Amino acid sequence: MRVTFLGVRGSTPAPGGEFLRYGGHTSCVAIAHDGEVPSLLLDAGTGIRRTSSLMNGEPFRGSVLLSHLHWDHLHGLPFCDATDRLDSRVTLFVPDQLDGSDPLEMLSRGMSPPHFPVRADELRGDWSFVSLSSSVMDIEGFTVVVEEIPHKGGRTYGLRVSDSSATVVYMPDHCPSALGPGPDGLGEYHEDAMSLCENADVLIHDAQLVREELEAEGYFGHAAAEYAVELARRAHVSRVVLFHHKPDRVDDELDALAGRFDGTPLVTVATQNTVIDL
Repeated sequence: MRVTFLGVRGSTPAPGGEFLRYGGHTSCVAIAHDGEVPSLLLDAGTGIRRTSSLMNGEPFRGSVLLSHLHWDHLHGLPFCDATDRLDSRVTLFVPDQLDGSDPLEMLSRGMSPPHFPVRADELRGDWSFVSLSSSVMDIEGFTVVVEEIPHKGGRTYGLRVSDSSATVVYMPDHCPSALGPGPDGLGEYHEDAMSLCENADVLIHDAQLVREELEAEGYFGHAAAEYAVELARRAHVSRVVLFHHKPDRVDDELDALAGRFDGTPLVTVATQNTVIDL
């Protein structure tokens, strides 16, 4: 399994020289079987535009899973050359909001005039729109476990992606403090998060905040980096990647974030373009 980080920023893109080393594109992670081009994309933030660089000139033929429907996780969708072309094939999994809307209708609430000139069903290529809910599915040759996790403003899912070689867990937006302070004041290590993470090779987790910001800013629905590291420890995860960086956290501050965990093995601060081979 090959995991490529195409966008690692949270909330809104962060352009400018002070964000160059870690990257300013919003959430998107590409997953490929060994020796193949990616067939699974997790989220469609502005980082999805970089998918084309991995495709060797070929169209994307695979699936895109949206963890939730906030703008920063889907506003790259109509700008990706690899998916928006006549010869692409895309199955887009859209989180079910339990209000009776079908997935295309749900997506079109934000991607249609007057909010955007192109409707989702006007994207070029062969597109299918499928509801995503808590389940276990076979998608593009991967086993994907989907569990709802707490986050502000609409249903949000954590994803556990496995093949015969490795397991990667993706929780870019997670607000465990919504369930209470937990044993260390960072939020509850709740059953769904623990089951998703148990014995995974890599956990890609929301680290938009740090401990001292949680009281003032946890209201917006995010976790502290310290929570992600402790969750990984409790769930026996081999490696944790701190992800979904605060949009105004500059490179030097992300260096300092990495420094908080110098003594903790296999803690990584997500960097755009990083590739992990498992």
